[in-house]
Amino acid sequence: MITVKEVTTRKGLKTFVKFPFSLYKDSEYWVPPIIKQELETFNKDKNPIFNDAEARFFLAYKGNEVVGRIAAIVNWLEVEKQKIKKMRFGWFDFVDDFEVSKALLKTVEDIGKQNKLKYAEGPVGFSNMDKVGVLTEGFDSIASMMTWYNYPYYIDHYKHHGYTIEKEYAESKFPFSNVKPETFTKAQSLIKQRYKLRALKFDKTEELMPYVDEMFDLFNESYASLSSFVEVTDLQKKYFKKKFIGFVNPEYIKFVMDANNKLVGFAIVMPSFAKALKKTNGKLFPFGFLHLLKAKKNNKDAIFYLIGIHPEYQNKGVHALIFNEYYKTFKEKGIKTCYRTPELEDNEAIKKIWKHFDPVVYKRRKTFRKDL
Repeated sequence: MITVKEVTTRKGLKTFVKFPFSLYKDSEYWVPPIIKQELETFNKDKNPIFNDAEARFFLAYKGNEVVGRIAAIVNWLEVEKQKIKKMRFGWFDFVDDFEVSKALLKTVEDIGKQNKLKYAEGPVGFSNMDKVGVLTEGFDSIASMMTWYNYPYYIDHYKHHGYTIEKEYAESKFPFSNVKPETFTKAQSLIKQRYKLRALKFDKTEELMPYVDEMFDLFNESYASLSSFVEVTDLQKKYFKKKFIGFVNPEYIKFVMDANNKLVGFAIVMPSFAKALKKTNGKLFPFGFLHLLKAKKNNKDAIFYLIGIHPEYQNKGVHALIFNEYYKTFKEKGIKTCYRTPELEDNEAIKKIWKHFDPVVYKRRKTFRKDL
């Protein structure tokens, strides 16, 4: 018999966070989160997302053994402001037992019905800045710190319980040798002159920090038209500064400014921390942070995390300025492979940006939905 219990204590939350460590202990492709950071993500006093969203966390037990987990999430900005009556769920992991996944999903569905929501969708996080999608292709590639990994049997469970595909995402990669500078060097020079633009680059994190709020504002503007978008609030900006910026080499953040010193384009690239995170096994101390520092400084893999172009400048070639700057940085750093985080399959604009580099899709993931 399966019993589902709500997590109400810090000890229970730690059990929730650590469950995948046992589930995936034999997987060479699963990448552990940093336990301390994951706990802070779920801490209502530390994560400002809880000003606009609520979450409940559940563990499934078979006898005394934990066999699954799920987070039930309602983002009230999405529900009330955007009128999208969605019950979110994420951090959904389980052993290969239909009764376990059924019990956890039913718990989420019941909460959705209680809140008069129309459908459940997952796996998703609180907002666009969180991980998204169940992996459906690419099980033999290591995950990144920005994505969930799962066993192939997960897909069968969604389908078995009446869930259908809602959104589809692709992850692609290309060798840096595919980048031919002639495809953007001349164009970026002309675009700079035509629109009076200039590229900003940074050597130190403190140089970057005064621009971060404006970057998140531009993120909100440039991604607003996407079907999955939920805006980043002012309080969240402050939180993400603390959570993410420290992981990014300042020279891996590129900005494009107009004649009035207004930000019109940006990109964030991160080193791949996957192998370093495997070595940390979820702990920064005593030696985990050393693995991360080494990965930050001496990494030949670059992950394109975000690219945003102001709506007025989209389809005007602004990305050529960004790629020109990255080409110089990556050549200097000896980057070998470029990766892209999950992007919506229907995002045609982003596909056009990357077409010259002949990217290869190596992973796909999906979210699933069920009407309540």
